[in-house]
Amino acid sequence: MKQAADYITEEKRKELEKELKDLKGPKRKEILDALAYAKSLGDLSENAEYHQAREEQAKLEERIVRIERILESSEVVKGGGGEVIEIGSKVIVLKDGEKNEKTYQIVGSEEADMSSGKISNRSPFGKALFGRKKGESVSFETPNGKADYKIINVS
Repeated sequence: MKQAADYITEEKRKELEKELKDLKGPKRKEILDALAYAKSLGDLSENAEYHQAREEQAKLEERIVRIERILESSEVVKGGGGEVIEIGSKVIVLKDGEKNEKTYQIVGSEEADMSSGKISNRSPFGKALFGRKKGESVSFETPNGKADYKIINVS
């Protein structure tokens, strides 16, 4: 597994496919209806409803293209479970100088969400952990200086 590649989990793929279906169906129709209504109001140059609907349409189409690109270019991974840290692995670490262990999951950049413990494989922390095993120590640079962690468990 290459660290720099784009990865998504099966769960994320299904979530994106569902969102794409919604955007291409009901959401697109909703915006087209809003555009039709705004056009019916007359003078388009000073029609705020029309300009708002066009902005929403542009955002929607941009999101559709982004999701399609993610689905086309990303590799779906089953996720971790081995001794070596890779995409999908759950990792328990202990930061030097602290007593409480923290659990993180290594995910592709599209799924990263630090508040729920999901770290991108492309983040400095994710890069430091990638390919390592239980018992090893890792270091990486943060805006506040060097951070040192010990890997307690990998699953």
